[in-house]
Amino acid sequence: MQKQLKIGLIGVGVVGSAVAKILQQNKDIITARTGVEIVVKKGIVRDIKKHKNAIIPLSQNADEVLYDNEIDVIVELMGGVEKAYNIAKIALSQNKAFVTANKAMLAYHRYELEQMAKTPIGFEASVCGGIPIIKALKDGLSANHILAIRAILNGTSNYILSKMCNEGWDFSSALKKAQNLGYAEADPTLDINGTDAAHKLLILASLAYGIDSRPEEILIEGIETLSSEDIEFAREFGYTIKLLGIAKKRGDSIELRIHPAMIHSQMPLAKVDGVMNAISVVGDSVGESVYYGAGAGGEATASSVISDLIEIARGKMPQGGQMLGFHTSQPLSIIPKEQIQSSYYVRILAVDTYGVLEKIAAVLSRNRISISTFLQKPSQESQTHANSTSNDKNQKAKILLSTHTTTESAIQNALCELEALEVVLAKPIIIRIEEA
Repeated sequence: MQKQLKIGLIGVGVVGSAVAKILQQNKDIITARTGVEIVVKKGIVRDIKKHKNAIIPLSQNADEVLYDNEIDVIVELMGGVEKAYNIAKIALSQNKAFVTANKAMLAYHRYELEQMAKTPIGFEASVCGGIPIIKALKDGLSANHILAIRAILNGTSNYILSKMCNEGWDFSSALKKAQNLGYAEADPTLDINGTDAAHKLLILASLAYGIDSRPEEILIEGIETLSSEDIEFAREFGYTIKLLGIAKKRGDSIELRIHPAMIHSQMPLAKVDGVMNAISVVGDSVGESVYYGAGAGGEATASSVISDLIEIARGKMPQGGQMLGFHTSQPLSIIPKEQIQSSYYVRILAVDTYGVLEKIAAVLSRNRISISTFLQKPSQESQTHANSTSNDKNQKAKILLSTHTTTESAIQNALCELEALEVVLAKPIIIRIEEA
C-alpha cells in the first residue's frame, strides 16, 4: 500500500484551492518524486456554501483537523496574525508539521514558533510566491556572509510603478488598473504603504542575519506620494524608481528598510516590471545572485507550499528548532532608523521668487548636507497663473535636487526646517537613492 502524508488545509481561498488542485492534478509526478502520496484529508473554510465546487472534503470547524490524529501536516493559508498564530501553536502542540504562506504572522511570531516546535515548519511560500528564496538563503548560500539584500517584494506596487515609470500613468490611474486586473485588493493599503514588503524583508533578514526584529522597528515608507516630476528627475539622471526592501551589513550591525528607491536603470532590479518580484543577494564569496519570478498568484504560491510538503514527505525538512537555520552567540544588531546612511532626492514646492534657493541651501548647509544635482521647473499652477497675472505670490516652482550621502537624522531635520520656511508651500518629499 502506498505510504501517505495526510494534510489538513486551513483556508481554501485562492492559494488553498490551488494547493488542492495541484496535488490532485500532479499526483503521479509528486508521488514519484517523493515516494509518498500527499493527500488533503480535509479543508477548513468560513462558509461552506461559498465552496460548492470544492474537490476536497470541507468543514467550518478547525478542531476537526487540528486534533485529528491521522493528519500529519497542518497547512495554514487563512491569513491574519494572532488567529493564525494560535492555529500554529495548537498544530505544533499536537506534534503536527506546520506549513504556512503567512508572512504577516511570521513577521511577528517566527522566533516563538521556532522555539516551541519539535516538528518541521515550512514557510517557503511566505516570501515572493513561487521564487524559492527561502531555500536559497538557508541552503544554497549558507557558506556566505550575506553582505546585502535588495529586493522587489510586492507585485502590486511594482505593477503601479511600472505603469508610472514606463507609460506615464499617474498613481491613481495605475492603482485602479491594478485593482481591475485583480493585482490589488479593494483595500490596497498594505501593498502600497510598504507593510507587506516589510513583513517579507523581516523573514529574509532572519535567515540571512539571525535578526529578530518587528515591523515597528524598521523604516517603512510606501509609494503613495510619488509624482510625475519624481519619475522625470529619475529618468533624466539615469535612475528607475522601485519599492525596495533593503538589508545591508555594516560591521556588526544591519540596516533594514522598505521604501521607494532610485536605482540605476542598468541594474538587474530596474528591469523587473509588472507584478514580478526579484531578490538580489550579495554574498562575500559568491558575489551577487538574482532570483526572479512570480511573486504572487494562487498557483505560484501553491507551488511553494507543495515544495515544503514534498520536503516533509521526504523527511528532509529540519525540525522546528532549526526553522530559521541561523543561530549565533553574538547576534547582529539593527541600526537605528536615524543612523541609516543614504543619498537622497528631494522635491520642494516653493514660491518662485528672489532668495528662495539661498534659504533652501542654508538649511541644507546647517545640516551638513551637500547637493549633488539640481533642477528647477515652474509648477503647472504657476504656468496657468502666468497667463493671467504677474502677482509673485502666484508663481510657484518645483525644486528637485539630490544630495551626497548623509544620515536619515540629518535629512529629516532638514525637511522639518524646510517645511517651516515661509517660501516653502508644502511638506518636501524625499526618495532615497540606492547605489549598487
